[in-house]
Amino acid sequence: MQAQLALASLVRYRARTLLAVLGVAVAAAMLLDMVMLAGGMTESFRQLLDARGYQLRVSPRGTLPFDTEATIGGAAEIRQRIAAIPGVAQVAPVLGAALHVATPRGVVPSVGLGVDAPVQGDYELLRGSDARAPDAMVVNEVFLRDTGARLGDTLLVATGYDPQLRTFTGRRRLVVHGVARFIYLAADQAAAAMPLATLQAMGGRERADRVSLFMASVRPGAEPAAVRDRISRDVPRVSAITTSDALVLVEQRLSYFRQLAFILGTVSLLVGFLLVTTLVTVSVNERIGEFAVQRALGVSRWHVVQQVAMEGIVISLTGAVLGLGLGLVTARYLNAILSDFPGLPAAIDFFLFQPRDAGVALGLLALSGIAAGLYPAWRAASLPIARTLRQEAVA
Repeated sequence: MQAQLALASLVRYRARTLLAVLGVAVAAAMLLDMVMLAGGMTESFRQLLDARGYQLRVSPRGTLPFDTEATIGGAAEIRQRIAAIPGVAQVAPVLGAALHVATPRGVVPSVGLGVDAPVQGDYELLRGSDARAPDAMVVNEVFLRDTGARLGDTLLVATGYDPQLRTFTGRRRLVVHGVARFIYLAADQAAAAMPLATLQAMGGRERADRVSLFMASVRPGAEPAAVRDRISRDVPRVSAITTSDALVLVEQRLSYFRQLAFILGTVSLLVGFLLVTTLVTVSVNERIGEFAVQRALGVSRWHVVQQVAMEGIVISLTGAVLGLGLGLVTARYLNAILSDFPGLPAAIDFFLFQPRDAGVALGLLALSGIAAGLYPAWRAASLPIARTLRQEAVA
């Protein structure tokens, strides 16, 4: 009964109801986007770190992976020691370097990775074969675009430049064996991966038996934190962090975005609340006589409160449903803008949709709709019946 009366009242004032619903939809879209932003970055980064099943990163002591140019010496021995630790399933070494590729168009810069192909966790092979031969390399689409190369081409690749002699050092002819998507690199970065031994040899004595980091996976049932502590104790020259540790660091560095999301989300919720409160209050003021008649006919105060509160809930939920669709569209557009940030991995999503985000946004807006109708509902139910009827009759 109360729902039917509420809907009839909203339909009676179609234009006002439509504008209110659209206003709530805009507020709901912003609220959803902010909820997605608050949790999307952390969840997206977690998915990125877990993409290849490695729960541990081992870097030079006191550093984070690829935070500096420091490397780990005695890499072969350290790899064996880490692999021997109980709970460790697999160890993947990675060496990073800047590459210079000589092409007819000129010298093209690229990111270079030295990996152990059977256990590597840095890329997903799209076509061709992996970089297993000493002269083989796997590249991404950006590398092919910038160099003009194709599968099967042989390229002259260097790891350094001598400013005095004006010549490139660490030169090697490598064959493009495969094309891959590099998980941890930015979308606009040219990248090439080759066997670890090849990149170490190209770097000369400074790179011999050295790596930038190790990635390690743990066996089922093993606790990553316990394995991390064991690595730090048995191999004092390195620092090990788990995916959970990395997520804590990410949240600290991206706390600005979470604070921004909280502030804008609160503002959008407040705007929706005030909009619904204003509309329902105006509607109640125009229907004072109607509510007085209902009360005179024996309708209880609680039924009047339910009817008025129902109007606020219907407006809020209808606007919320429309706002969810609008929020997904705007989130996609905003994500495309933020994803162009230099150096950001292509797999990172600032606005990552999760079903619970929609649930949170709908729940908050439903509560907002209920709260928005409380004051006008109380006012409608508290009208003095006789005086109100007399005033309406005179008017």
